[in-house]
Amino acid sequence: MKDREEVLTIVRQLNIIDDTLFQKMAEDIDFCEEVISTIMEQKIKVKKVVPQNSIKNLQGRSVVLDALCETEDGKEFNVEVQKADDDDHQKRVRYNTSCVTANITEPGTKFENVPDVIGIYISKFDMFKSGKTVYHIDRVIRETGEVEENGLQEIYVNAKIDDGSDVAELMRIFKEPDAYDFKKFPKVSGRKKQFKESEGGDETMCDLVENYAKKKAAEAAVEAAIAKEKDNALRFFQNGASYELVRASITSLSDEELQAIYQEATKDEVAPELITI
Repeated sequence: MKDREEVLTIVRQLNIIDDTLFQKMAEDIDFCEEVISTIMEQKIKVKKVVPQNSIKNLQGRSVVLDALCETEDGKEFNVEVQKADDDDHQKRVRYNTSCVTANITEPGTKFENVPDVIGIYISKFDMFKSGKTVYHIDRVIRETGEVEENGLQEIYVNAKIDDGSDVAELMRIFKEPDAYDFKKFPKVSGRKKQFKESEGGDETMCDLVENYAKKKAAEAAVEAAIAKEKDNALRFFQNGASYELVRASITSLSDEELQAIYQEATKDEVAPELITI
């Protein structure tokens, strides 16, 4: 890992829209309350926040939520930040809000009592490319044009477009390392300054950056090992090795992954089933 001065330089360049800084910012209820209230254009009272909350669906797949906030009136706000435009973001919001709904709803709850869930997705890019800072997705009856609510809201905010609104000013603080506005956003600005410019905050963020780098290095090592196994499997199949032999020697890949590699190598339309005795 880089020496402490290099890490400190990285910390000074971090923005709120970066996961590493956002997860620390989101530990504070007042910060979350100010962000949500600004985006919703009304005062929202947050009573509980769980940053980096990990929940599972029925199949056991985990999803890590950036900040899950419960309001005093029982609504759940899932606030996420995203820098890279490398996925289907609407489906990500759909999946995550579905997991939240299932996770917070007690068994036997009548559907009329299922809590409202609001997904706020903050991105560095203009996802819909229509020149707006905020986009609200509504459920609309196609035949009548009427909006029907079912307790789920999707709100997409981006830090690219500046339309002169308070939300756009908030996004400027999110994306620029030295941007502050203590008059409009005292909680956001104050907490940002605490982590980026105070001695204690610097140390906290340095530790987080170093741990994040170690985690990413470990993930990269695993990905590299899996990629090597895939290359090996492809080469074995191309050299005529049987499916059973390759399956026995390469255990890190799933049957689905190995069958796909077999099809790629042999051009067979149907991959063999592994024969077990």
